[in-house]
Amino acid sequence: MPTVVIAYDLAGDISIEQEVLSQIEGLTIVNPGNLSKPEALEAATQADALMVTIQEVSAELIAKMSQCKIISRVGTGLDSINIPAATEHGIWVTNVPDYSIDEVSTHALTLLLMFARSIPDMLKSVRENRWWDPANIRPVTRLKGQTLGIVAYGRIGQAMAAKAKGIGLNVLAYDPFTKPEVIAADGVQPVDLETLLKSSDYVTLHAPLTDGTRGMINAQTLALMKPTAFLINTARGPLVDEAALLAAVQGGTIAGAAIDVFSVEPPPADHPFLHEPRIIVTPHTGWYSQQAQVDVRVKGAEEVVRVLNGGKPRFPANQLNGSKG
Repeated sequence: MPTVVIAYDLAGDISIEQEVLSQIEGLTIVNPGNLSKPEALEAATQADALMVTIQEVSAELIAKMSQCKIISRVGTGLDSINIPAATEHGIWVTNVPDYSIDEVSTHALTLLLMFARSIPDMLKSVRENRWWDPANIRPVTRLKGQTLGIVAYGRIGQAMAAKAKGIGLNVLAYDPFTKPEVIAADGVQPVDLETLLKSSDYVTLHAPLTDGTRGMINAQTLALMKPTAFLINTARGPLVDEAALLAAVQGGTIAGAAIDVFSVEPPPADHPFLHEPRIIVTPHTGWYSQQAQVDVRVKGAEEVVRVLNGGKPRFPANQLNGSKG
């Protein structure tokens, strides 16, 4: 009788998962809360399948999961799971890369448009009873013909490009893992990272977090950007050196930034980004819509069903020579 451990923060509602997982005969579902809790860690060691969101699944924990066949990441990013350790122990690791593509690209575009129209300044002006005060509003430049630089041209980057082109932006893309001709076929100009940073009025990050991308936006790369440019990050917090970004904004190296993701979430109340008017902060909600929230839970559970019923996952993050029977 297989056991699925759902180790995330929906302790009061796993109805969506239960409906999908009911396809597994004789299933037991354990819902102990996220892996920060000792009881959740203990439950994970007895799991045939573990479902997680952003919690760390360490090599130490994986070594204790002797009967586990799949770790299903109910989301996109895989940086919190020790994939080599899972592979060594014959455990599939999966994620849901095809959900919230529209949501994240729309969120990034919305943040871009807030800067393009100087909406934060306008809101502040109105709230301070200054109806039209050009002296306190950043000059607004016509959006059409400005340049957007997209860092990483995967599913979300491609959706972002299509939306940006639709409102008249020129679009550049940097992605060392995508052939230039594939990018160019979408009417997007493939460039190296240095060219993108130097040329763009808006830079939006859609890269996964890896050893190669961690801290890719730092004092050196920020210095390449225009002083009128804006940085948007709806991908992963550690892509950006937060101290360097704050210094760049406050020192006028760039004009501002919009941040949906942090290195530590939630950030502490005294985090300087929360108190810097030239930095817009949203609470890691770029992925969110009611539909996306259902999609990711359904698709994450479906991967568990496939594996526990003897099949292979749809979106494996690793490859196994053999798997646990």
